[in-house]
Amino acid sequence: MVACSFIENSNAMTHDTPVLPSQKHVNATSTQDELFARFIPLLQEIKDMTAGTEVEQWLNTKYGVESELYKELARLITLGVQEGWAADAEIAGPRYRRSRVGVPSEDTFFFGITAVLLDSTDNVQNNPEGSLRAGYHLHPYGEFNLVVPLNEGAALAGPNGWCYGGWTAPAPGSQHFPEVKGGAVVSLTFLPAGRIAFDVRPPQQ
Repeated sequence: MVACSFIENSNAMTHDTPVLPSQKHVNATSTQDELFARFIPLLQEIKDMTAGTEVEQWLNTKYGVESELYKELARLITLGVQEGWAADAEIAGPRYRRSRVGVPSEDTFFFGITAVLLDSTDNVQNNPEGSLRAGYHLHPYGEFNLVVPLNEGAALAGPNGWCYGGWTAPAPGSQHFPEVKGGAVVSLTFLPAGRIAFDVRPPQQ
């Protein structure tokens, strides 16, 4: 089966600087409604799956970067960032932003949906490959991540390596620093029961 794209994605949405909200909430309703309409059938399909390597491979085989679903979700969540309703809340400046896109409910098959934007450009963390690391956290029930690089060469660290576009699916109980390199990535994250825990400490070096 096919894994997340581990080569630089030449089809990445190109932005030399972070995607900043240009017109706060303009067209938000129509774009957000369209995004929901596109991902709800996917949530119905994965609602009884357990995140992990096997499901990650399945997602990248069926809904990888060349699939219509991936392209549409990537287009819509990128529009959401530009319109100012997705990943609009600064967590640590404009290069680390997130927002809640949807709350667990019967309509979402009890997934919580979050948008996160990370941009490693000009960061001063001094990590290998110039990466940017965000807030350490735990996935009690795992998570399913749509990974959308906003410039060529940008990648998100996943449980099976750097992902230059596609899907990652950290397993239940996994914990990590979200990490990007090579520029900006937006992720659309589907959390079973909306569960994520930030009150955990990283392992000591």
